[in-house]
Amino acid sequence: MVLLKNGARILFKKHGLYSFQGHYVNRLNDEIRCQCQGTEQQKRTLFNFPKKDRVREYRGRQLVGHTMDQMFEVVSDVDNYHKFLPWCKKSIVRQRNTQNLKADLVIGFPPINESYTSNVTLLKPHLVKAECKDGKLFHHMLTLWRFSPGLKRELQSCVIDFQISFEFRSAFHSHLSNIFFDQVARQMESAFIQEVGRRYGPASIHPVNLLLNTSSHRT
Repeated sequence: MVLLKNGARILFKKHGLYSFQGHYVNRLNDEIRCQCQGTEQQKRTLFNFPKKDRVREYRGRQLVGHTMDQMFEVVSDVDNYHKFLPWCKKSIVRQRNTQNLKADLVIGFPPINESYTSNVTLLKPHLVKAECKDGKLFHHMLTLWRFSPGLKRELQSCVIDFQISFEFRSAFHSHLSNIFFDQVARQMESAFIQEVGRRYGPASIHPVNLLLNTSSHRT
């Protein structure tokens, strides 16, 4: 049993630490729909995909062996996203100050290759929030990173809360996101943590999935 700075307790299993797996918020409903409404699913096409199914959301929470400042520096380094994010083909910051930046990004995984503008709010070292407001590709898109203190006994650690949610305007893109979203979100989260390791050295501890340890978070 270990104690976080915020008083939360985490129970470590004897066979080792959990590898991180986030929570795909839409997954349960998708599975029920596939099992119980197979006929209806087969009748759908890319162009009549229900609008209520176009919203996708993923959430993750984990303890990592890097500091809040290290995580913040990598997540806020939008200029270099194209170098370490597998789905990002281009990332150019157009405007920047200490608390905000605006960037043009191109995302691509077959057959999607689209550009959009991201408005990013920075609160060092606690928060990075990115929103798409250009209205061409998304009805809405929000990516939110929150960083908080980790273990009392390990100064080089922090807790990451990660959330991404969006709704494509295109029914075609929505259909593809329904297929690939879970995998892309996991790869995105993992890529940031791997990049922190490349820049600042090995993690002080193995990552722990706090979503799997909700029963042991009581103060």
